[in-house]
Amino acid sequence: MRPRPCFLLVALLWLAGSVLIAANAVSRSATVALITNAEGAHVSAYLSSLAGSADVAAVVVADPSGRQVAAAKKTLGAKFAGSYDSAEGLLAKHRPDLALVSLEPGLAPAAIDLALEAGCHVLAEKPAVLSAERFHALARKADAKGRHLMLALANRSRPEICFAREWIAKGGLGRVYGVEVHMIADQTRLGRPGYADNWFAQKARSGGGHLIWLGIHWVDLAMLVTGSDITDVAGFVANVGGKPFDVEDSATLSLRFANGSLGTLTSGYYLDKGYHSHLKVWGSQGWLEINLHGGETPVRYYTTTEANPTVRSFVNDQPDGGYAPFVASAVRAALGLEPPPITTAESERVLKTLFTAYRAAESGRAQAVP
Repeated sequence: MRPRPCFLLVALLWLAGSVLIAANAVSRSATVALITNAEGAHVSAYLSSLAGSADVAAVVVADPSGRQVAAAKKTLGAKFAGSYDSAEGLLAKHRPDLALVSLEPGLAPAAIDLALEAGCHVLAEKPAVLSAERFHALARKADAKGRHLMLALANRSRPEICFAREWIAKGGLGRVYGVEVHMIADQTRLGRPGYADNWFAQKARSGGGHLIWLGIHWVDLAMLVTGSDITDVAGFVANVGGKPFDVEDSATLSLRFANGSLGTLTSGYYLDKGYHSHLKVWGSQGWLEINLHGGETPVRYYTTTEANPTVRSFVNDQPDGGYAPFVASAVRAALGLEPPPITTAESERVLKTLFTAYRAAESGRAQAVP
């Protein structure tokens, strides 16, 4: 039986409509709201990332201090689409696809809540909140509205991390046995004039010190690379350098993962300059180590699954492994073109782990991550 002409017409119209919708989805560019202030962190990196993203058409800035506006105009060029002195004012005039919130943790939740109410996906500078409970409420709102709430943990997009994650997921290590992590930064910054007045150095404004500011990246990467959540934490935090602020410059943690493996983390301000970072994973069939700072070879790995096991290396040949690819991915996720670089659940999980670590240090006893 031949198809009826009307059936063919309907089919052709449906196909044409589908192609048109797909073309529009691919060609549509994003409007991004940058919500920040004079003390917003990594604003220059965010601006350059948005300027370089082919998927960003316009950026609108909300900054009550006005101090970030000149830099935004210069960096964004034709993409700069105006500025407002409040998030409320911006969101009353615009409906951005993505709100990028870079505010201290005491101020960020209100801005995130406004953006979610306005229907925006959100990328938030970490840690974004002063408690796990506050982020939980925001995460539930994001889920209810079908929006992504992404914590800015940009190391996730580095090619070294992507390689390690995929290699372990494919069984290169066999069963994961143990994890060792350290993230060490310079102590020089702590003595700079005015540092003690910054929100980073005040627990009531930051939620913590080195652990929640820099160590958080590597707690997240340990779970990402191994494919297993941290379920229990024990540890200590301290101000070993004696600088005049009430947040830690040093932390050590013992970690238990859902897959049964154990791990350790050292997080602190110890160097005169630069960073030392290290993540090593051992398994039943080999090992892998990542040295993004302070190592000659960024990734080395070894597996007994080969006929003649030998230590191999992976070297990143990409020009930018920092914020640019992560922000670009967040923008594309807001447009529905790809999965988010970090999910709402993953963002919440790492914050729960960090706040549980602080609770463990305060109590002197191991704590289960809720």
